[in-house]
Amino acid sequence: MPEPIRTPAQISPLFMSNFEVDENAPFTRYLNRLEVEIAREDYGELKQVERLTTCPDDAFFDGCVELTERLLETSQNRYNCSLIRREKIRIYMDHALYHVYYRMPRQCLRFVPTWREKVLEQVFGFIPAGDTEWRPCRRLLDSSAAKFLADKAGGALLLRGPVDNPELPVLTVSHGPYDPHTLEVALYFLRYGKGRAALINLGFSGREPLTDENLAKLKTWGVPLNPSNIDVIYPYVDDHGQPNCYKHEESLCRYINQLGGPEPELIVDVHGYVGTHAEDNRVLVGMGGLPPYPQLAELGHTEQRGEVLELRPHSRFRRGLAMMRELSPEIFVQLCCDAQRGCHLRLRDDLQLVGRTFDPGTEVIDMLPGETRSFLPRENIRWLPSAGANALQRMQACKLGTQALCLHVEIPTRIRQRIALKMKQQALEDSYLSSEL
Repeated sequence: MPEPIRTPAQISPLFMSNFEVDENAPFTRYLNRLEVEIAREDYGELKQVERLTTCPDDAFFDGCVELTERLLETSQNRYNCSLIRREKIRIYMDHALYHVYYRMPRQCLRFVPTWREKVLEQVFGFIPAGDTEWRPCRRLLDSSAAKFLADKAGGALLLRGPVDNPELPVLTVSHGPYDPHTLEVALYFLRYGKGRAALINLGFSGREPLTDENLAKLKTWGVPLNPSNIDVIYPYVDDHGQPNCYKHEESLCRYINQLGGPEPELIVDVHGYVGTHAEDNRVLVGMGGLPPYPQLAELGHTEQRGEVLELRPHSRFRRGLAMMRELSPEIFVQLCCDAQRGCHLRLRDDLQLVGRTFDPGTEVIDMLPGETRSFLPRENIRWLPSAGANALQRMQACKLGTQALCLHVEIPTRIRQRIALKMKQQALEDSYLSSEL
């Protein structure tokens, strides 16, 4: 089926930050500080840069897509743009392999999406250049099946879990490599029978940080990129002007159709976030922050007792919240019923929610200057609805016959790292048992 014609989209102001890089201190990080410097998120396996001994010829680049002007027009980092122009760098993408090339008069650099290639090798035993059929993927998850769907932004991995129960949720990992170890979280839920299937974004949103090792290589090779929001490698928008970070949300119905079977009643969208302190183990569940605003009556039965709001979740919502108990005993639900009414609720042991309502305009502030990383000072907790809380996916889910309920789940760094370690240990045990047999 041909893809629908899409009109160019304006990038939301929520994701725009106009900042200047100090020419005397170009390696100072101005954005992504929370994830990189404070939380120490593991971006080491996302991508690697290498210098080619021989530059590909004109015929090779004629078969690629040139990204130079698109990147320069959409980049927030004027220092990096000036550097690219000054060094006469032309930027190309080989869509089949998702490699990006910096072509210069005297050298050529290549950026390789190592995390993506590792995942595809593990699932299929090779790196597909186009769509695949469904095939077993026992190397990743026993009794499961996988399918790859190609696109111009890294493609998507579709997984069917070992338990085919229509009441189980479909898991989405919309930001893929940008949220480290969210793939492992999805695999964890599939392995232990908590999810039916998963949709994994294998492409970059365009603003993933580079490691210090890669930055040092670039500096040695005369391309000293500034590390803040490096959006001059993989593009932030596609050739229609649509942000690549939204591609899974906008194409949700297409991916659900590709999974086959009944449409889901529940969708759990897995993300990673950095908490307000190093030991933060609180899992946040966003239920909506932009129109169409959710209403509390749609989520369950409510009672207002003075300033205290109580919510008894309906069955679908309750199933999703019970699933989150697998991750942490500290679960908080956040949503906006309208622009002036936000709700912050704690999940109790009996799966009832209790909390308060407030005006986000007066109580929500940014954690770091210049970055949209909001939190509630009163509770010292991050605030999800300021970033939209998955509005695009919710709008698409309304088109499903089931009117699927979407849970936007943000998991702190420590919990994702712990689950990734658990899955690695489980894989070693499985390998050992297999060899014993």
